[in-house]
Formats: sequence, structure tokens, C-alpha cells
Amino acid sequence: MARDTSDSTPITGFSELVGHLAEGCKPEADFRIGTEHEKIAFFIDGNKPVPYEGKASISALLEGMKEKLGWDAIMDDGRIIGLAESSGMGAISIEPGGQFELSGAPLENLHETCKESGVHLSTLHEVAEPLGIRFLGVGASPKWTFAETPKMPKSRYAIMSRYMPKVGTQGLDMMYRTCTIQVNLDFSSEADMRRKMQVSMKLQALSTALFAASPFTDGKPNGLLSWRGDIWRDTDNNRSGLLPFVFKDDFGFADYVEWALDVPMYFVVREGKYHDCTHITFRQFMDGALKGELEDWQPNMGDWANHLSTMFPDVRLKRFLEMRGADGGPWRRICALPAFWVGLLYDAEALDAIEAYTKDWTFDEVQALRDAVPVQALNATFRGEKLLKIAAEVMEISRLGLKNRARMNSEGYDERAFLAPIEEVVAKKATLAEEMLAQYHGRWKENIDVLFDDYQC
Repeated sequence: MARDTSDSTPITGFSELVGHLAEGCKPEADFRIGTEHEKIAFFIDGNKPVPYEGKASISALLEGMKEKLGWDAIMDDGRIIGLAESSGMGAISIEPGGQFELSGAPLENLHETCKESGVHLSTLHEVAEPLGIRFLGVGASPKWTFAETPKMPKSRYAIMSRYMPKVGTQGLDMMYRTCTIQVNLDFSSEADMRRKMQVSMKLQALSTALFAASPFTDGKPNGLLSWRGDIWRDTDNNRSGLLPFVFKDDFGFADYVEWALDVPMYFVVREGKYHDCTHITFRQFMDGALKGELEDWQPNMGDWANHLSTMFPDVRLKRFLEMRGADGGPWRRICALPAFWVGLLYDAEALDAIEAYTKDWTFDEVQALRDAVPVQALNATFRGEKLLKIAAEVMEISRLGLKNRARMNSEGYDERAFLAPIEEVVAKKATLAEEMLAQYHGRWKENIDVLFDDYQC
């Protein structure tokens, strides 16, 4: 999750909230790719979870990475909970269950993106190996029970942990036991944002299917291919899932702001202290709901930016678009996820093609697909045909977009090579989750510990 921001500029009206999003518009020449990926830390000895504190711990990993990288420590109540590159070109954070995340720098092409993830993992291994720690690339914690899962001492997580059971059945599992790969992409105008958000909202279920990699819970098969995808079906439906208004022909920044205003808040930060605000919406906050509770009760732009970071729709709108549908996975998939979306959204011909392909997809149809994918993945059906067939057609459009971008590496290869891991899924007609299950019932002899050897990242 993103680092909480501070901006004391007062909010005086609705237009400023809309303007905050509109400030993300930029020329196409300035479009960048920002990739985020999470992985699960575990001890090599016994495949056990890694606690926050101790000589071999999550905090020790952060301190070691701080020394290696020279990045600034992010502190919370005297504890290190992340790192930030001083010029804003990347950050490291920890998720509630100790999942270790890189929020990558905004980069120009996928060659740079893949290099960044490779260097990050190499550096992290240098720090982790002497501590007896390695990392698992999957979509959700496969072995440890919720009780066995470590809990990170981050103030916003304490507030969320109290709140989640009030609004859904799977929010705590989302927080503490899932992992994802995400990509953040730019838009040039409100119209460009609309096109990209509508297309990507319709296709997040396909992304979940292609990247399905969470078929185990508590050490055994859970009956799903993407447990993470299923978890998001009942986490907090006030702030997550598909957004019906995004499907409107005239959807714009103001619609998203109207929705976000009426979603309950998590917190405000004042003088470094987090105050629980789950009892009010942001609209009520703007109407003075905290007057008398806090001395500094007036909302500011930092509060708004932080509130937007607590929205969890399948595609999140901030000053860029976040693609949120994919399970985590091994290193090659960290490169494949941004490749898939860059190919579709960052080339004019490809964007025209995928917009036409999905133009008449309705909210109800996409919702039904989203509900089916966690169990069936590419075997789910859409308008009478398997999602596998649709995947192959969408992949062709993504390949076209990457070809048209013609961003070459030093050896003369363009970005299409990064699609290989999901092209293999389509060719084999089997997701990574299905391969894992086949191995579990075969070579692994139903021993989940072998997964920790085979799917490291």
C-alpha cells in the first residue's frame, strides 16, 4: 500500500477534489510505467513466517536494504515500516502480513521495468540470504493459518484490521495473506482516462484468470484457482470491485469524486498520529464531522490523497490508473503484467482495437465473469465461449500494441518478449494455479512445502 502523504493545503470545495485527479493528465511523450509487486518472506528452515522484530526479521530486511540502497527510512511510531528513494523514484513498503513490496519508479519502457525488478530482487536476496530468508512468488499465502501469519506494526493497518470484519468476510485475509502485481499507467486527458479505465475495468477479470496463482489455503487446495480473486468479492464492497458508473458514456473525474466522497474514511494523520475516522465519510468530514474531535479538524489535500489510496476498485483512479486484478507470481510474471496492459493501453491502434472489442460489454456481464473467474479462470464462459478464446484474441491486440511501440533493447528486441509467461498459459490452456495443483497431486505428493522450493522469486 502507498506511503501516506502530507499536504496541508485546505480544501474549500468539490472542484479542488476533481482538479486533484485532473492534474494527472500529461502529454503522451511523458507517459510512464510504474510497477508494484509483492512477495511473501519465509524462513528457509521449515518454511516458516518471518516476524517483524528480531535479528532475522522484516525490520532487519528493511534496515539491510536501507544500508544497501541508501534510501530514506519511513518511520511509524518509531519503527521502520518502509523506504523511499530520496527523489521519489521508487519505494519499498510492507503489507500487513509482512508481504514485501517494491513500488517501482516511473519508467519509460518495459526493458527498464524488468531490469528494475531484477535488480531489486537481486539486492533483496543479498540482504535476505544471510538471515535465512527467501521469498515466494504466488497470489496468496499457501500454508500458514491466519493466526500464524505475522502482523506488521503500521498504524493504518491497526485501524483497517478493526474495521474490515464490520464490512465483509474476507478483508483480513486480503490484508494479511494476499500478494499482487500491479501496474500504474498514465492518461493524457479526461477522455483518455475514460477510455482506458473502461477498457481495463472490463478486462480485470481476464487479468485475474491469466495470472491465477493462489490455489492453496492453510496448506491444502482451497477449491479455487485465484483465492485472491475470490477474497476481493467480499472484502469491503463499498470501496472495491466493479464500479457501475465507470461504464457510462460520459464517465469522468467528477463521477469518481462523487463516489469516493461517500465511502467511509479510514483515518486522518495529524502531527504523525493516525486518528480512526471509519465512522464518517469524506463528505461528512468536509461538512465538519470532526469538529470537536480534533483540534485540526479541517480537511486538506493530503487527507484527500490518502483517502483515494484507500479505495480498492478493480481499477483505481488517482493521478494515474492502477491495474489491480492480478495475483502475484515469480519474477517473469512481474514483467508480464505491465507488458499486457502497456500493449493494450499505450498504443493508439491497440487502444482503438480493444475499445471496439469490449465496447458493448455490460456491467452485469463483466460482474458475472468476475464472479466466475476465481473458480474457473480461463474455463469461465463469456457470451457462450470460453475466456481462453477471448484471452488469445486480447493477447494479439496487446502484442500489436507492443510491436507498434517499437521500444527496443540493446540487442534489437522489442517489448513483446515480456508477454511470454502468459502466452504460455494460453498455449498450454492451463494457469499457473492449475500447474501447481497438478504438481501437488503428483510430484509433490500433497506436500505443500515443495511449493516453497519451486515458486521462489
